[in-house]
Amino acid sequence: MNRRRRTDEPVKNIHKETEYHTVVTDDGTQDEGFNCKACGKFITVRDCGTNNRNHCPHCLSSIHLDNIPGDRSADCGGIMEPISIYVRPDGEWALIHRCKKCGELKINRIAADDNEYLLLSLACKPLANPPFPLSALSSNFGKEEK
Repeated sequence: MNRRRRTDEPVKNIHKETEYHTVVTDDGTQDEGFNCKACGKFITVRDCGTNNRNHCPHCLSSIHLDNIPGDRSADCGGIMEPISIYVRPDGEWALIHRCKKCGELKINRIAADDNEYLLLSLACKPLANPPFPLSALSSNFGKEEK
């Protein structure tokens, strides 16, 4: 496991309150990243498998920064909590986020380094809490329509 140590002070950038900084791992490589505002863990930009990092791979939370993807024009800045999974017609999974501050919903692609357990937990959530009593299912099992 590579340990990371900071090599510089945080620098504000276009991501409003997100502070990017560079760290050096034990093997001497440098990573640019930031600390998640929800869970505090360090997030590298290069490990996500896409060109843009829009949520934390550890807790799957995001920050409400965009009105249109990439524009960084939203004034809210609230934490976007992951509330569900959406499966696109091509089979690709996406996260549904809800802003804890203003309630806006956003859909974001999952990333290669996302926490698989949290993704599965979100996907199974509707099955664990159905909108009807499970006993209603058992009373209908084995009965054929006549």
